[in-house]
Amino acid sequence: MGMPQGHGHTHHNHDRHEGHVTGDFLTKFWITLVLTIPIFFYSEMADMVFGLHGPEFPGWRYVLLLLGSVVYFYCGLVFIQGAYQELKAKLPGMMTLIAIAITTAYVYSVVSIIFHTGHDLVFELSSLIAIMLLGHWIEMRAVMGAEGALSELAKLLPDTAEVLRNGRNERIALSELQRGDIVLVRPGGKVPADGVVIEGESELNESILTGESKSVMKMVSSEVIAGSINGDGSLKIRVMHMGERTFLAGVMRLIADAQASKSGLQILSDRAALYLTIIALSAGILTFVLWLLADAGVITATERLVAVLVIACPHALGLAVPLVASISTTMAAKNGLLIRQRLALESARNISVVLFDKTGTLTKGEFGVVQVLPYGDHFEVDVVSLAASINSYSEHPLAKAIIQEAAARSIGLQQTDSFIRLPGKGAKARVNGKESYIGSDQLLLDMHIAVSKHHEERVGELELEGKTVNHVIQDGKLVGSIALADVVRPESREAIRSLTALGIHVAMITGDSEEVAQWVAKELGIKEYFSGVVPNLKAEKVKFLQEGGVKVAMVGDGVNDAPALAQADLGIAIGVGTNVALESAGIILVRNDPRDISKIIHLSKLTYVKMIQNLFWAAGYNVVAIPLAAGAFASYGFVLQPAFAAILMSASTVIVAFNAMLLKRNLI
Repeated sequence: MGMPQGHGHTHHNHDRHEGHVTGDFLTKFWITLVLTIPIFFYSEMADMVFGLHGPEFPGWRYVLLLLGSVVYFYCGLVFIQGAYQELKAKLPGMMTLIAIAITTAYVYSVVSIIFHTGHDLVFELSSLIAIMLLGHWIEMRAVMGAEGALSELAKLLPDTAEVLRNGRNERIALSELQRGDIVLVRPGGKVPADGVVIEGESELNESILTGESKSVMKMVSSEVIAGSINGDGSLKIRVMHMGERTFLAGVMRLIADAQASKSGLQILSDRAALYLTIIALSAGILTFVLWLLADAGVITATERLVAVLVIACPHALGLAVPLVASISTTMAAKNGLLIRQRLALESARNISVVLFDKTGTLTKGEFGVVQVLPYGDHFEVDVVSLAASINSYSEHPLAKAIIQEAAARSIGLQQTDSFIRLPGKGAKARVNGKESYIGSDQLLLDMHIAVSKHHEERVGELELEGKTVNHVIQDGKLVGSIALADVVRPESREAIRSLTALGIHVAMITGDSEEVAQWVAKELGIKEYFSGVVPNLKAEKVKFLQEGGVKVAMVGDGVNDAPALAQADLGIAIGVGTNVALESAGIILVRNDPRDISKIIHLSKLTYVKMIQNLFWAAGYNVVAIPLAAGAFASYGFVLQPAFAAILMSASTVIVAFNAMLLKRNLI
């Protein structure tokens, strides 16, 4: 369900079409209901139950037939057209059964009235169509409500954008927006396209797109997503992607594709619906023949046939799984979990091993300060302040990490000049007029700086864990040392704990050294890990874990982990940000949050339970309902009229739809 430029309109049109179809059912229901009232007064039910009978006049039976014909040909046409489509696709189902039932009732009534047999099924025909139309209207309302997330996403985009062209502001339609345009997003406005901030600062609400509840600060060079809602500041944004290429369009395509794809349970329910149609037709014919053999008369046999066909409609069965799947897919997307394949979500509940790629998944994939070791009578603040001051002119990743640490600790920088980079060793600068250095062990050796045994041992321990240690020197003396490493995400510990609590074995894989892998595994409480694994061999480790039929989920960054993600029973791409065009992962996490893995498993289990509940209800109802409709309890005085059979059938469909909607209450 792609989105061309100006695609907000496409989906509004789609909504209008769906709304029109739903409204059509309701209009035809009211017409049928109005026509059913006079028909009722001439029915056997009115006579037998209420002692009522309409006035008889010349040709009154033909008036009755005329009213019945309007109901059948105009109001019942939707079911006949539906049956034609089913038979054309060689998949007879619900519409086929309804069409056969109403056609049987109508043809019987025509023959009866023309040949004056004294009985007809016009009331049964009209009441049946009325109830079916009402049931369809209620069900379509439920389905549209469940799939509403797509149209909600479409509404995120503004209809127009304010563009800076030829030195002045112009308001243009979204479809006229071009790559490279500069758009102005005012406070409270919506971002019209994916782009980069070139001027201004503001907090953006991206929750509907990423599931991240907190507003995100955006400043110059920050990327922004179409559909985000601006806070109090004004932003100028250079457009990078519009229409089909935006992140929002990608999310909507994924939702639509996932809703269109079928899970194993849905394939099962489709097959069951087909079998039920065959069973219903067979049961209907058998019922008709048996009642004729029992000398009950053609009208009773026809009534039983119609009741069986109606009550056995596999509507609830056909709706049981797709509706749950649709709700779970759209709700997941709202929580930042993009499901590319329905089967991927279904398989998540059976996962017993989760294999995490370390870098960028369990860790941030960027350096951070993990320990500060002051030397002599210096304090941590002295070490960080001097190190950050020396590095204030450097672009090196380690330098940036130290500057960030100073900012996080609210440590001010000192006056610095004469910065010089020392390739392979570090850097030097004049800080407050004093010659200062930061660098590796080699720098200490070259400068012949003596270090105490205790400090040397502590540095050695940190280096054995795979950390990078920088030494800070001033006036030829060591001020202290700073250990840096790929920072473990604070969410990772909670993610591992929650997965372990679910009884899932957690393992880690990395291209880093044994020391680094061991340190991260120890930090997070992971017992099994694979170190020094090059990207193209990660898939081999997944195969190793799969031995013995164990179901493995691989969590990686979706780029260099593609073969491993494809090999795993469930591939989950994390840390991809706005890149949703990934082929190797079944599920994509918009946020860089490993805690979302347990959410996927929870969602998978919930979805499965709801699907089973619905299948059980839909199939179980038919097991009880068909014998009732066939007249198995007629000897006890219990006979199910076709109109009441229609009420039961519609009720079962509505119950299945309502049960699916309950998924929203306890999802994630």
